[in-house]
Amino acid sequence: MPSQIDLTVTTPGLRLDRYLAEQLPDLSRSRLQKLIEQGQVAVNQQICTSKKATLQAGDAIQIQIPEAEPLELQPESIPLDILYEDEHLIILNKPIGLVVHPAPGHEGGTLVNALLAYCGDQLAGIGGVQRPGIVHRLDKDTSGAIAIAKTDSAHQHLQAQFKTKTARREYLAVVYGAPSTIQGTINAPIGRHPVDRKKMAVITTDSKQGRSAITHWYIEERLGNFTLMRFQLETGRTHQIRVHSAYMGHPVVGDPVYGAGRSIGVKLQGQALHAWKLRLQHPISEEWIEVTAPPPEEFVKLLKVLRRRMGNGE
Repeated sequence: MPSQIDLTVTTPGLRLDRYLAEQLPDLSRSRLQKLIEQGQVAVNQQICTSKKATLQAGDAIQIQIPEAEPLELQPESIPLDILYEDEHLIILNKPIGLVVHPAPGHEGGTLVNALLAYCGDQLAGIGGVQRPGIVHRLDKDTSGAIAIAKTDSAHQHLQAQFKTKTARREYLAVVYGAPSTIQGTINAPIGRHPVDRKKMAVITTDSKQGRSAITHWYIEERLGNFTLMRFQLETGRTHQIRVHSAYMGHPVVGDPVYGAGRSIGVKLQGQALHAWKLRLQHPISEEWIEVTAPPPEEFVKLLKVLRRRMGNGE
């Protein structure tokens, strides 16, 4: 995008920020409002800092677009399993063990570091900073499909889809035990654990600490004392599937936090939880995109072991 953009208003009566949002779809409205507040927009050669300014036909507008500030993180060459990509977004199959965003204790070796190296100059800048737009997250030890925006406008559009539940996510998980019905819904609020602040928990009281959390589940395959289940998220709370599975008495196999330390005799790097399908609208064309992320090798191996045990009558 050029550093200066010149526009001439043809339709009178529009608010400045709304007009700019219509003319410059690659920039989010919040980004444009910030540029106005920073004095980067001039109307008829006069700096205008009011986003509510009313425009007249013939008004000449100049917008200065500062270069995106570099993110203070180092690009790192980390292999990526790409499921879909264009100039607006990228959808990956995240491996187990990869942290999505840098945090204390994980300043490097994250998905963001990998994307900075892979995308390079393709990142147009999210909120004025040259960085990938993380729309939703997966736990370190949860694998599967994750969408990342390359542009400011794509980031805003995709965030809105997850907020309004237009985007749909389906997960596969192997859990302990066997639910008595083939499908169901868990509608139980989730909040910070009242004792262990590092954990989340279902909040059963009237406390305002819990936020609405809804998970739909379906049995895919019964495996003796274990079950392969499919989960569909209605909301996106931290550790939602893991917390709800444990709450219903069927924690996810390999979950070190909510699985009560149970062992299955198969070594797993993380919990047997995989973001299997992701369906969303393209932020520009609005066409539907659906990707399926193949489960990791150890998830497939776990299923083979459990099926073999079933065949042996164990």
